[in-house]
Amino acid sequence: MAKDLTGSPLERQNILNNRYALEKLEEHLGLGGTLYEGEVLFTKQQLVEIFGVSESTIEKYLASHSEELSANGYTVLRGQKLRDFKGLIDGTVTDYGTKTSVLGVFTFRAVLNLAMVLVESDRARAIRSRILDIVIDVIAERTGGQTKYINQRDCDYLLAAYQEFNYRRAFIDALNQYLEMGNFKYAVYTNKVYKLVFRENAQEYRQTLNLGKKDSARDTMYAEVLKAISSVENGLAAEMKAQSEHLDRKLLPSEVDVLFAAAESNPYLKPVIKDARIKMASRDLGFRDALHQKLEAYIQSVPESDFEKFLREASRSLEEQLSDPEILAVFKRLKDR
Repeated sequence: MAKDLTGSPLERQNILNNRYALEKLEEHLGLGGTLYEGEVLFTKQQLVEIFGVSESTIEKYLASHSEELSANGYTVLRGQKLRDFKGLIDGTVTDYGTKTSVLGVFTFRAVLNLAMVLVESDRARAIRSRILDIVIDVIAERTGGQTKYINQRDCDYLLAAYQEFNYRRAFIDALNQYLEMGNFKYAVYTNKVYKLVFRENAQEYRQTLNLGKKDSARDTMYAEVLKAISSVENGLAAEMKAQSEHLDRKLLPSEVDVLFAAAESNPYLKPVIKDARIKMASRDLGFRDALHQKLEAYIQSVPESDFEKFLREASRSLEEQLSDPEILAVFKRLKDR
């Protein structure tokens, strides 16, 4: 979907939290700046030249986006830090004079942030376009061009998938033993679990992620989503068993629906379900460019830790993880319990 960086703080932060994209952008854009204490810094005068706008325009955005720009690296130098920095920029920018007691400076990250909101500058517009291209390239490069299964690069995915498989089996067994309903009950109540956890049925989920007929929906789900599904399925299986044994008969669909309603309002499950919704909505928009419309209220910016989890060199595809003898040994121990 088309991204309008000027109007979306969330989209901006998703990019600014991606250090892999920032490294590529710094390399490709070549904006200059002054290296100070391990960080490349820019003065307002340098940004005036880079963006071709007036200093008052820069000031206007500093006022209107002060919190966002400060969070992304805009700071004010004073005292010794200012004196040290002024010593580095002598001859490269206008002399600010000995009476200058404070100086606002931008990190590269803050410069990109400004470029994303600055609508008066053609150069900023060109930088925004380049930003979007490079972000797409970086994610494609680090995932092998396959974001459909980016969830499987999480080191927690395999264990979550294994556990969910076992809880799923217990849930299917409970439906078989304790629910009086035809075989279509398995599809019906799988969809009810999905809707309880992330408000979509299987078909809606598949459409959102544009999955093919042979793609397994659960193979694309994040570890946190699988854990939430496991918690719901395990709890419902136990509740169905207890209720059926108490009544000494199989349950009616209406009785199982009451158990589902109770699960949705269960205070122990609420935090797990909320976390799953946030992770699914935010990551799928950030990594897969997929919008779960029924979860829009849960969308947040993707944290820096998630870019490390899914894009860092140490994250591996499922095939690579399954070839690791240590991981295979863990699953053998679990299987033998």
